[in-house]
Amino acid sequence: ISEAAKAAADVEAGIKAYKFNEAAGAAYRFVWNVFCDWYLELTKPVLNGADEAAKAETRATTAWTLDIITHLLHPFMPFVTEELFQSLNKSAGAERGLLISRKWPELGELSDKAALAEVDWVIRLITSIRSTRSDLNVPAGAKAPLTLVGANAETAKRLETYKALIERLARVENVQLA
Repeated sequence: ISEAAKAAADVEAGIKAYKFNEAAGAAYRFVWNVFCDWYLELTKPVLNGADEAAKAETRATTAWTLDIITHLLHPFMPFVTEELFQSLNKSAGAERGLLISRKWPELGELSDKAALAEVDWVIRLITSIRSTRSDLNVPAGAKAPLTLVGANAETAKRLETYKALIERLARVENVQLA
C-alpha cells in the first residue's frame, strides 16, 4: 500500500510537470518491479496457507491494488484500463461508472515508512541470497543453510518474523544467527 502511495505521487508529479516519460516510468516500476515481481511472490505463501482471515485480507489488498494500477496506467493506455476497470467492476459485482470520471487516487496518508523499510530489508536479503547462489553456481533445487553473522536486534527480529518466507523465496534452510 505504501508503494502504491509512492507510485501514485510519482505519476501525478510527472504528469503535472509534463514529464510524461517519468510518469510512465513510475507506473511501470510499480506495476512490474513492485507488484508483479515482489508483491505477488510475497503473498503466495499467505494465499496457499490455512489462515482464512489473512487470505481474505490479502485478496482484498490485491483487488485494491489492481484498482489503483488501473488508475495509474489510465493516462497512458486509457482504452485498455477502462476495459480492465469495467471487468473488475463486474467480477466484484459493483457498478462504479467509468474510470475516466473517477477522482485520481490520493494515497499520501497511507504511506508507512517503517513498513517500507521492513519489506525493503526482506527484498534486499532475498535478492542478495539469490545473487550469491547464482555467483557460486548453487543448483536451483538445492537448499543451502543460511547463517547471519553480526546481526543486530532489529535484524534478528525481522529474521524471525520472515524466516519461512526467506527460506521459501531464497531456497535456504536452517536459518540462524551467529
